[in-house]
Amino acid sequence: MPERTSDPVGGFVASPVTTVHRWAMWELVRGEFTDPLGQSFTRSFVTSPGAVGVVALHETGPRGPDTVPRDEATVVLVRQYRPALHRLTLELPAGMRDVEGEEPLVTARRELQEEVGLVAESWVRLGRHVSAPGISDSQVEIFLARNLREVDVDRHGPEEQHMTVERVPLNEALVMVSDGRIDDAKTVIGLLLTERLLRAS
Repeated sequence: MPERTSDPVGGFVASPVTTVHRWAMWELVRGEFTDPLGQSFTRSFVTSPGAVGVVALHETGPRGPDTVPRDEATVVLVRQYRPALHRLTLELPAGMRDVEGEEPLVTARRELQEEVGLVAESWVRLGRHVSAPGISDSQVEIFLARNLREVDVDRHGPEEQHMTVERVPLNEALVMVSDGRIDDAKTVIGLLLTERLLRAS
């Protein structure tokens, strides 16, 4: 769970939360709050250690690194089954921050290797987003990985075992964001941040 402050925020005051139910890496918690007018109210939400997502960008052509024009670069995406939606989604390689105290970049390196069998020489932090602030404190750290090479995969769980790995032209992936074929939040945000970074460099 991200560190919580007890200081007033916008006139709202929070008391310490209590755990209602704990499972795996998540907790359902309940807390008492006071609004700016002094009225008390109760809210429940899910705490999470957070996650990472990786934009793995292939820019290597037949003559070596950085020989592919930016409009021909490709990104690595995974198509996997998501039980909560009961459908396949096209997403960035990603994973939970399930090792206590581990830096997000370390988690990102491990997840990229385990899920899609890639390691990267160059890493850039693109940003962080809050996934669903109405019901959870979960945050996703997003990284750009470049200068990639292949290694063995080490997938876990049935969803990962049956996922497919796809290399999609970055321009096509951005079109898929616009027309809704890609609708996973971390993937949408990661791709758009990558495009902005490349355009500015």
